[in-house]
Amino acid sequence: MRCLVTGATGYIGGRLAPRLLAEGRTVRCLARTAGRLRDVPWAADAEIVEGDLRRPETLPAAFEGVDVAYYLVHSLGQRDFEAADREAATNFAEAARAAGVRRIVYLGGPEPADREGLPSAHLRSRAEVARILLDSAVPTAVLRAAVIIGSGSASFEMLRYLTERLPAMVTPRWVRNRIQPIAVRDVLRYLAGCAHLPAEVNRGFDIAGPDVLTFAQMMQRYARVAGLRPRLILPVRPLTPGLSSHWVGLITPVPNAIARPLVESLVHEAVAHEHDIARFVPDPPDGLTGFDQAVGLALAKVRDAQVETRWSNASGPDAPADPLPSDPDWSGGTAYTDLRERAVGAPSTALWRVIEGVGGEHGWYSFPLAWSVRGWLDRLVGGVGLRRGRRDPHRLQVGEALDFWRVEEIVPGELLRLRAEMRLPGRAWLEMRAEPTGDGHSRYVQRAVFLPHGLPGHLYWASVAPFHAVVFGGMARNIARGAEHPTG
Repeated sequence: MRCLVTGATGYIGGRLAPRLLAEGRTVRCLARTAGRLRDVPWAADAEIVEGDLRRPETLPAAFEGVDVAYYLVHSLGQRDFEAADREAATNFAEAARAAGVRRIVYLGGPEPADREGLPSAHLRSRAEVARILLDSAVPTAVLRAAVIIGSGSASFEMLRYLTERLPAMVTPRWVRNRIQPIAVRDVLRYLAGCAHLPAEVNRGFDIAGPDVLTFAQMMQRYARVAGLRPRLILPVRPLTPGLSSHWVGLITPVPNAIARPLVESLVHEAVAHEHDIARFVPDPPDGLTGFDQAVGLALAKVRDAQVETRWSNASGPDAPADPLPSDPDWSGGTAYTDLRERAVGAPSTALWRVIEGVGGEHGWYSFPLAWSVRGWLDRLVGGVGLRRGRRDPHRLQVGEALDFWRVEEIVPGELLRLRAEMRLPGRAWLEMRAEPTGDGHSRYVQRAVFLPHGLPGHLYWASVAPFHAVVFGGMARNIARGAEHPTG
């Protein structure tokens, strides 16, 4: 069986692909940039093809010979994500039908249990995508999940940070709405099992765990599993979904652009109406994973730095037309550069360990307040901010998020290049190199590059340049010292 996985750079797709491989399936992954999957542990076992669901001419090669196609993409966090998802789903459905695909499997959102009022834009878009795929003439299974509990999921990160950081909180009334969460391991089990559905099955299924809880109860039970004291939760009427999303964005790493549609979807109760999926994918002998067990498993993954994928793995569309910092003439554009070099009294291997460990809990080796302020300013204008952290405290992969950067290139032992994803009037990169000098010592080379967009870009660079001696100069100096005098 040949399976096509779209969204393999994302949270669910990045976990489903290796599971399908472990089950003996042939897996092909569709990615806008194949290099984004270069460093994942299972890359050598899968076929990775480049294509874009919003560019239908790139899809025939990806769908050729495919038996089961998984639709695991969404445009949440982008402007006009409903239109983008509609276009992507339509192109996916047409390509699957033209290629003779036998089955489509889609992971969507829940149907509100209350059925009152207009659904959120997030749930409305998920339902529209489901209709497009169900009407594609290709047998389709739509799995409708509410809150997914697993290390690195956006829903789990919201729950985790709100509970851990706020022993007492004023909350919106929706924290009393009922939700039926599901563990990520059960989601993956259903997704893999749907590949074997009979051809006549063309419908949606509710998938959920065994516990029906309010969000407030979820926070209290999270606190108990995590060994925290019970939380004081006071629901009040005035907190609208819009205000709530700003509150979530303030406390958690999830930016407003993603927090708002997630919060709006929580306004509706999300409880499974049926469990028909068990007729085709039976429950495991020991039952579905309960909420407390799912939280415990997720926390263990976080504690042991074994988080496979995170919500921040996925990013918006790449910009291949923009030149990379390695382009010598910058395609004729203006570029500002801050270059720093330091002799390091330690081998390049020791220097590389420091370079690859930057960000997250390790910080950026200079003026922490300046980095924090820059992150807060980015959140205020709708950016991702500094709190995305990193998936693993010691190892990086191409394509994953690192605070408000994205790992664009990594040559182990030599080069780390980061592309800025904060809100900027231009494009920015930060490049760090470890160069051996042949005497048991090394040289640290650090380059920050900014490609301005119009006059605002030039004014931005002029405004921050005076601080570079402190921020970038201190960073180069302290990274060198960290290699010469390692701690821990």
